[in-house]
Order: sequence, then structure tokens, then C-alpha cells
Amino acid sequence: MAHAQMNDQEARTQRVFRALMWALAYPGCIQPLAREGLQTFLAIGQTLIDLETSYYTNHAELNAHLARLGARFKPPEVACYQFYPQFDAKSLQILRNAPTGTYLSPDESATLILGAELGVTGSGVGYLLHLSGPGIPKQVELAINGIPVEFWKLRQAKNIYPMGWDIFLVGSEGIVGLPRTTQVEVKNEWRT
Repeated sequence: MAHAQMNDQEARTQRVFRALMWALAYPGCIQPLAREGLQTFLAIGQTLIDLETSYYTNHAELNAHLARLGARFKPPEVACYQFYPQFDAKSLQILRNAPTGTYLSPDESATLILGAELGVTGSGVGYLLHLSGPGIPKQVELAINGIPVEFWKLRQAKNIYPMGWDIFLVGSEGIVGLPRTTQVEVKNEWRT
């Protein structure tokens, strides 16, 4: 009996799905992806969104690609998947009203896919994140740049378990998952 074979697109999607799954299972650990830049965001979009889901992005080029996948573009107040390849102060303002779910339906929260520099100082203001919680033995430190420190204060205010955002940080090194159960503390800020 012959077994069905995956085509190249299906195999790529499966690799991205595994990376996303392991990223959430092991918060703070960088999961490599064989993509860079906007291609990483598109690969994640191809894996997560479909005709049944909604998305938001403030990035015109990424939006043009994601629109071809058949998902519904929605405002950030209701979109399930939110993509911010360049996360800045304006993106932070947009996110303030992103859904965090409810006690009865915590799955109605947004999943955030944010561009960042991981494990490097880069330019501008960088800092260390101290991560703890389920899936993290003791504590993990992650050097990060490209996301305003104020974002972590907003996340802490919005994450009231079981409500909150699941987050993927996307950098040239790969992706890092931060489920809503991960405790994040900002330490050792520096400017380069």
C-alpha cells in the first residue's frame, strides 16, 4: 500500500509548525527557522492562518501576502493573529486593545507575532528578560532589542490567567515563544 507523500509546501509548513510548537513548549529557547526577515512572518502566517481565522498587520507588504491566504483582515481589537514585523511605539498603541480572551473563552485571545533582535544587543535600547514559569527549569535569560520596554508592562497588565496573549518573537536567529503563563521580568537595560 502506498503512503501519501507531502509536497514541498506541506513539508515547509510542518517544519514551521514544529518550530512554533517547540517555541511554546520551551519558552525563551530560540527555535531556528530556515527563513529570514519578512519571509519568516509569511511562513508563520501560512502555518497559522486559514479561511476560518482573522489577522491584523500594520505592514503593507506582509498584508498583501497574507491576504492571499484567504484569512479575514480584521481590526486589532478583534483579530486572532497579529503580525508586527517592526514593533515600535505606534505598534504598542495599536496593541493596547488586542483581545485577551475571557474567563469562559480564553482561546479568544490574540496571538502576537513580533519582530525583535534576539540574543544580541543590536542598536538602540536592549535589555535582558528573565523568564520563569511552566516549561522553564528554574529561569532563562534572553537578550532582546527592538521592542519597547513598555510592551512588557502592558503584557503584564493584560495577562490575567487564563486570559492573555501568547507571543512569538521573530528574529534572524529564529523564533522564541512566550505563552501567557510565562513570567517576564526586564533586567539590565543598556543603550548601544
